[in-house]
Formats: sequence, structure tokens, C-alpha cells
Amino acid sequence: MNTLKTLITTAALLVVTPFAITAQAQAVDHGNMPGMKVEQPAATEMSDGEVRKIDKDNQKITLKHGDIKNLDMPGMTMVFKVKDLAMLDKVKAGDKVRFKAEKADGAIVVTALEVAK
Repeated sequence: MNTLKTLITTAALLVVTPFAITAQAQAVDHGNMPGMKVEQPAATEMSDGEVRKIDKDNQKITLKHGDIKNLDMPGMTMVFKVKDLAMLDKVKAGDKVRFKAEKADGAIVVTALEVAK
């Protein structure tokens, strides 16, 4: 009976140990390791788009946009809320723009907006 318990315990450890090692490796802060180059998160990238419509009353903008990498979203035309109403004063329908969008409170919100050069 003791041999069976030992065998079961050993088998359980062999199954669980790789998961524990993987979890610990994922928790390492690679940004603090000497010589390691850390890529900037995709959230800092701006996406390309074209203003289709501006709705200041509802603090929204309609953009035809390319891929939004940080949201893993393909290109399409959609309506976004804007974080700051003043952003809408800087653009007009037809303008080519660069923008950042993030998920916030269950919606996708434009957090930065500039006319493309």
C-alpha cells in the first residue's frame, strides 16, 4: 500500500511540476534583465484612419480605419467615443488621421487623435 501511495504522489508531482515552472517563468519581469531588449507594448502604436463623421453632441467620431493592433481588430468603419471632446475640434470629415484606441468601461474609446502628415 505504501508503494502505491509513493507511486501516486510521484506521478502527481511529475504532472504538476512543469505547470509550476511555466507559471514562474511567465511571472519574471524580463524588462529588468541586463542586455534584454524589451519591445514597446502595442498600445503605444497609432492606427491609421479617415474621419467619416463627427458627432460632437454625443462625443463620437466615425472612422474608417486600418488594423488596430493593440485591440487585435481588423480594418473597418466604426463609431468610437472620444476621451476628450476637444479632439473633435481638431479634425473634420475627410481628414486622414492617426489615432490610439483602447477599451474602457465596456467601450472602445479614442484616447489620442491627430491629423496625419
